[in-house]
Amino acid sequence: MLPNDLPADIRDRAARVKLAVFDVDGVLTDGKLFFAADGHEIKAFHVLDGLGFKRLLANGIEVAVITSRMSHVVTERMATLGVAHVYQDQQDKRACLDELLHALKLDASQVAYTGDDLPDLAPMQKVGLAIAVANAHPWVRERAHWRTRLAGGNGAAREVCDLLLGAQGRAETELAAFLR
Repeated sequence: MLPNDLPADIRDRAARVKLAVFDVDGVLTDGKLFFAADGHEIKAFHVLDGLGFKRLLANGIEVAVITSRMSHVVTERMATLGVAHVYQDQQDKRACLDELLHALKLDASQVAYTGDDLPDLAPMQKVGLAIAVANAHPWVRERAHWRTRLAGGNGAAREVCDLLLGAQGRAETELAAFLR
């Protein structure tokens, strides 16, 4: 289901999406970096986001993550969710996005990109639906087509997933499957 106040332009952009791309730190996490005594990185992911990714994939919408950091935890989490397009240690996120679009034979208008900080601006400006999480940097928020109500790491990615499924007429079917 879509919010009643969703602008028609956002609904139209979301209806065309075949690939949903997400930043990691600040979008799939709350942006805080935790390190164990042995130096290993620890991240917390919201369970709602994970189910959202699975539902997108089940409905034929590809999911990708592009992050400038390298983290084994991200590799593991995305593998458990079935996300095949995982790009880490990417200093030029737009170039990475261009390569992904070429590989999947998609037009940028068919992509939603969700970000929170300055490295996300270049890919956000290229895609058909640029989304900022609620707690994104102000420069990112003001350049997004749409903003989530929830903060990164707190279910914001699930909001994006639900928006895409709703705009593509799949929300009611999804809900019905879980009511059985």
